[in-house]
Amino acid sequence: MPIEEFTRHAAVARPAEEVFAHLARPESYVGLSPLVVAVREVDVREGAVRYVAVERFRFGPLRWDNPIRVTMTFPEPGRRVVSEVVSPGRVRLRSTLALVPDASGTRVSETVRVLFPAPLRALVLGQAATAQEYRLRELVRRMANAGR
Repeated sequence: MPIEEFTRHAAVARPAEEVFAHLARPESYVGLSPLVVAVREVDVREGAVRYVAVERFRFGPLRWDNPIRVTMTFPEPGRRVVSEVVSPGRVRLRSTLALVPDASGTRVSETVRVLFPAPLRALVLGQAATAQEYRLRELVRRMANAGR
């Protein structure tokens, strides 16, 4: 199966500790990821957070809810969040968010690595890239508003 990887960056005007605290909570991903409309079955233990995120796809008047299993780990607490996603259709995604404090707040880098069946290439890569761009923009917006 093909594997693709891409990285994007964002400057967030909040301290890394605040950004990390937000990203370490599964509930924060509702709306942070554009398709995620719910989070359920949150299980925190053994240094990991496991949960089910519900992605909602719309096709005109029709909608399809796609439950995905997510495992978040924190290999460098306060500085790195790794999310492993298992989605139907044999799609696997790993998101690594790295937080680096800087003078204006935090530099956030997200690397997405996705494994998928070849026939799903255009759909998977399009959704993953769009979601990543949205997630970083929304994180910047949320954190800017958190300081008010």
